[in-house]
Amino acid sequence: MCIGIPMRVVSTRGFLATCEGRGRREEINVLLIGEVQPGQWLLTSLGTARDVLDEEQAARLNDALDALEAMQRGETDFDAHFADLVGREPVLPAGLACAKE
Repeated sequence: MCIGIPMRVVSTRGFLATCEGRGRREEINVLLIGEVQPGQWLLTSLGTARDVLDEEQAARLNDALDALEAMQRGETDFDAHFADLVGREPVLPAGLACAKE
């Protein structure tokens, strides 16, 4: 299984971007998404940028990855990692919701 990692662009050189995220620095191939600028967030997987993220998307993904790490440590309180979901019913995307009769 591949997990996308949000990383922030530090610098660029052609189709490579030096990015930082989750405590590491990597050279990321941006050929699939085109030109990027320092400060932008990217969704990366296996050394390749898959998408450009906004700050909020990157924060939500980092929270979810923090929750996975907490689970691996045996923790069971995940509310802090999913604050946007706590206290509300889940909503299906329009394409998955059943039509009301």
